[in-house]
Amino acid sequence: QVRLVESGGGLVQPGGSLTLSCAASGSIFSINYMGWYRQAPGKERELVAIITNGGSRNYGDSAKGRFTISRDGAENTVQLQMNSLKPEDTAVYYCNANAKPYYISPMYNYWGQGTQVTVSS
Repeated sequence: QVRLVESGGGLVQPGGSLTLSCAASGSIFSINYMGWYRQAPGKERELVAIITNGGSRNYGDSAKGRFTISRDGAENTVQLQMNSLKPEDTAVYYCNANAKPYYISPMYNYWGQGTQVTVSS
């Protein structure tokens, strides 16, 4: 089983920056990609950014130009650097990983518990 633990959420003023981190642990044979999704109250969960094992990045429209995702493959961690934050970025941010816990297992989608990001003055 793969466990994802997020950190780095909190309260930040509009225009500020915040970095989220996620560490994967447990039984991990391989990770295909890791990334971040977010869900605001009353809205559906949406893609923020993902990064593949090969380093390819995909950003949601709201993150393009402001957020940067990076990954340490050796440590199975992923970070999300968020700049120029806006009130509409307020949401619970969830770490996501597509991983194989054992050699013979299929790939599974795993989720963290989520970390709250609030952008407010």
